[in-house]
Amino acid sequence: MRFALSEDQLLLQDSLRKALAALAPLERVRRFADEDEASAPDIWAGLTELGLPGLLIPEAHGGLGLGLLEAALAAEALGRAVAPTPFLGSAVLAPLALTLAGTPEQQARWLPKLAAGEVTAGVAVAEPIAGARDGAGVAAEGGRLTGKSMFAIGAQGSDLLIVADRDGGLHLAQQAEAVEPMPTIDATRRLQEIVFRDTPAEPLASNGALARLRDAAWTVLAADTLGAGEAMLEKAVQYAKERRQFGRVIGSFQAVKHLCAEMAAELEPARALVWYAAYAFDRAPEDASLMAAHAKAHTGEIGRFVARTATEVHGGIGITDLLGLHYWFKRIGLNRQLLGSPERARETAAKLQGLAA
Repeated sequence: MRFALSEDQLLLQDSLRKALAALAPLERVRRFADEDEASAPDIWAGLTELGLPGLLIPEAHGGLGLGLLEAALAAEALGRAVAPTPFLGSAVLAPLALTLAGTPEQQARWLPKLAAGEVTAGVAVAEPIAGARDGAGVAAEGGRLTGKSMFAIGAQGSDLLIVADRDGGLHLAQQAEAVEPMPTIDATRRLQEIVFRDTPAEPLASNGALARLRDAAWTVLAADTLGAGEAMLEKAVQYAKERRQFGRVIGSFQAVKHLCAEMAAELEPARALVWYAAYAFDRAPEDASLMAAHAKAHTGEIGRFVARTATEVHGGIGITDLLGLHYWFKRIGLNRQLLGSPERARETAAKLQGLAA
């Protein structure tokens, strides 16, 4: 048996990389960050033409009907380009929530619009997945939501909100009392704090969908980190081939060679872990939660190592805005903590294996 990407998956990977090179060059990412835009509609429109918003949406609702492995490959490409898009919320978590827990009417109302890129969705699920802080948490009663959700993904300007309450129930809302930006280290994505005050919401089925959303989110974030780490390694190697000191390129120095080799040695096995976690989500459900936890925890740690080491190879210029390496560095940093730290993911893995209460 051949354990490798199919021709269609390789084509998807290649097409996305080429499209992102044109749609989201560093100059466009820098403009997004500097102008504090809520979104980059031109980039999302270009990716919509490739069918990216409908990647996980069933064909019956106008999507491509693909699996989480394809979504992970897309996330890897987006991380490599540090592209500012609503992919995680609008193309992964919201479609999955509706597919897993929505009624036929809710699916028919929203999935075709999401697949066509006509609407975008925000997702507020951080508290039951990563733990509540600062009094955050949403209570649900009688079809209404009250409370505060932090670290919401893509909520500003979205047409639809998928919200998790304190008990892990999922709800579909179209409005909130207030949506305020939450500053983070990552300038390529936007997180928000949402306040609900007796806000109408439609309940989604209580069938363990939140755990599936967690597994998908952790896997996709791991893939994004993998792509960002690969880009940082490539930039470090290229710089080491060009920068000269003492009449020689610095890549000829043993210390620099070792730094680049260590980054490659950390990244390469992580790719298999992330791809298997994505494969397991659809094809090996008995492994899915454990593999997602391992992928999130492991890439969070090795991503930080790669980010620091690649910056070190660049020397002083590595921390300048001119080079732009910090966009990848900070994206990896947010991925590490978003929807659960490595420690949180390892705790989940331990409980799944009966190693912790």
